[in-house]
Amino acid sequence: MRLYYRILQLLFPAKCILCRTVLKENETDLCRKCRIEAPRCPVLKRRTQFLDSFAAVWYYEGSVRGSLLRFKFHGARSYASAYGRLLAMVLREEYPEGLDILTWVPVSPLRKWIRGYDQAELLARAVGRELDMVPVQTLKKIRHNRRQSRITDDARRRANVLGAYRIGKSADVSGKRVLLLDDIYTTGATVGECARVLRMAGAKEVHCAAVAAARKR
Repeated sequence: MRLYYRILQLLFPAKCILCRTVLKENETDLCRKCRIEAPRCPVLKRRTQFLDSFAAVWYYEGSVRGSLLRFKFHGARSYASAYGRLLAMVLREEYPEGLDILTWVPVSPLRKWIRGYDQAELLARAVGRELDMVPVQTLKKIRHNRRQSRITDDARRRANVLGAYRIGKSADVSGKRVLLLDDIYTTGATVGECARVLRMAGAKEVHCAAVAAARKR
């Protein structure tokens, strides 16, 4: 069995999830250069109307942006495990007391069918393995709206997602501290709408975490 895995490593060597260079034996997920130079994002503890705090690993630019585009649109679903490990490190540090529910921002059924997977769900399962939490689907997307990435105006982004999500029939978030995961945080319109729905359903707190976030404009 050990020989089998050794052959696999020779045929399909592990690569850095950001720059895609072959990793050395002592490297995991990231090469040394990317681990040092990737644009780290500081934890943002600012509150919004419905969101209590926000955390991310990196800023959404350069090789980080390329990596997430491969993950989201080009079938690189294996990146989820690496993202999960890196994001869990941030979450352990920023929320040492833990949170009650781990959930995610879902894509529409049509988009999941076209893509073959829900990238935020994969991320939630990876983070859950690291934090010893079982992800719970609390939200459903009920409207297949236009992609947020194709809208530049903040007000139109908010309008585009308004009413697009609803709480699941079996979801119980009343009085709970919820951790909401997404792959990319840009203007906050999508997670803000999801947080609003969770708050309306009785959630005590809603905290968001993403792999990457856009720099504040």
